[in-house]
Amino acid sequence: SAYDTKTRQKVALKKLSRPFQSLIHARRTYRELRLLKHMKHENVILPSCVGFFSLFYFHRYLVTNLMGADLNNIVKCQKLTDDHIQFLIYQLLRGLKVLSESRNLNVDLKPSNLAVNEDCELRILDFGLARQTDDEMTGYVATRWYRAPEIMLNWMHYNQTVDIWSVGCIMAELLKGKALFPGNDYIDQLKRIMEVVGTPSSELLKKISSEHARKYIESLPHMPQQDLKAVFRGANPLAVDLLEKMLILDSDKRITASAALAHPYFVQYHDPDDEPEAELYDESIENKERTIDEWK
Repeated sequence: SAYDTKTRQKVALKKLSRPFQSLIHARRTYRELRLLKHMKHENVILPSCVGFFSLFYFHRYLVTNLMGADLNNIVKCQKLTDDHIQFLIYQLLRGLKVLSESRNLNVDLKPSNLAVNEDCELRILDFGLARQTDDEMTGYVATRWYRAPEIMLNWMHYNQTVDIWSVGCIMAELLKGKALFPGNDYIDQLKRIMEVVGTPSSELLKKISSEHARKYIESLPHMPQQDLKAVFRGANPLAVDLLEKMLILDSDKRITASAALAHPYFVQYHDPDDEPEAELYDESIENKERTIDEWK
């Protein structure tokens, strides 16, 4: 962190890794800055401390509001109440709704990329690995423990509910106090997932475009789906019901961010008038060919 002498506020500094090393790095840096300016939302971190001239002379550091701890540190230090979990996940979904509905990106969602202040206000951080949802994915967008199965299995096209799986994993971790699927590698990760949600159905297997992934899954022994009420014994039944709708292998049947916000678990927070729709993000500028200096 640092102290801004102009605003007289503490601010956070994000050091970007070699932002202008190559054309790819320069384009990605430009994209992240532009996305941050586009996403004017309470639950998405904003570079509100950065003025036009700061951006013009920007070389390596991004200045944003200081939020305090990240969710990963909070989970390690204390047991959260159900009220805390409701409020945190509601805010996460509220921010995610804007990100997903604008077709901008699939965020690298994990506890360490969620900033929380002393008032339990949450903001989503880090868009450096963002991609359009209709791009073909390589499997390296999200951290493995929170990664949706369709990314690991190399399903080449998917929808916005890929991030809902990540939200489900984060919510499960808040309820249990530890990661739900802490796989040691991709194979172990998939095994841990299927031990809880069961083996993919024949209907779902037909949707897997990768023949190698499909044959591998078919070679595995059948695993029945566990009752999440037993996995999360003592948890709010409404929380478990929401998890059952999030942690679904078939992304086409997974709940959306908008539908999740309307779930009874968030009855004390849900307000359709206070859950804004996203403005469509125009990425045509980013698709143009430019030099590194022009991206700067």
